[in-house]
Amino acid sequence: MNELHAKIAELGVVPVIAIDDAGQAVALADALIEGGLPIAEITFRTDAGQAAIKKIATDRPDCLLGAGTILTVDQLKAAQDAGAVFGVSPGFNPKVVAEAIKIGFPLSPGVMTPSDVEAALDMGLEVLKFFPAEAAGGIKMLKALVGPYKHTGVKFVPTGGINLGNFKDYLALDVVLAVGGSWVATKADIAAGDWDKVKANCREIISAIKG
Repeated sequence: MNELHAKIAELGVVPVIAIDDAGQAVALADALIEGGLPIAEITFRTDAGQAAIKKIATDRPDCLLGAGTILTVDQLKAAQDAGAVFGVSPGFNPKVVAEAIKIGFPLSPGVMTPSDVEAALDMGLEVLKFFPAEAAGGIKMLKALVGPYKHTGVKFVPTGGINLGNFKDYLALDVVLAVGGSWVATKADIAAGDWDKVKANCREIISAIKG
């Protein structure tokens, strides 16, 4: 496991962030850091995504910063240029994966089927996003899916339907590197500037992991 993935595994939960106002990005990063979960996947679902990544990368370099919902090569390059150090895609797009490998940008594409996993392994990927986790069958599906591939050392980051009530069940699987979750810092909480709620969510996660 490389240093980046080791850090993600140590934290256990990757907050998946959709932010509409890049002006709130640094305050959000501060809430995550103060809450003890200094990591964020800022998605390209909103127009503010790239600017938010750039602000956090510049002003809060201690926050482990990724870019999510990378659908195109242009978004991939924009994420790297803005300062993200890893990327996540909802699905497996060979063109995007090939470009990520070419430019040396760690990317975890989404997979849901054995064919997806084999395509990713064939391109040398080691960490994949299992998405949409709960809708695709949850832990039972993931256990069945990884059976033929566990010996390869591949790891997964389940995302989609993950919450405080089930995230530890996923983390208990040795094939799970971490989980992704939007409940840590919801779009509503960010829009309201409710940083105390974000910090409380982070602390609740850390407490649950330690407990």
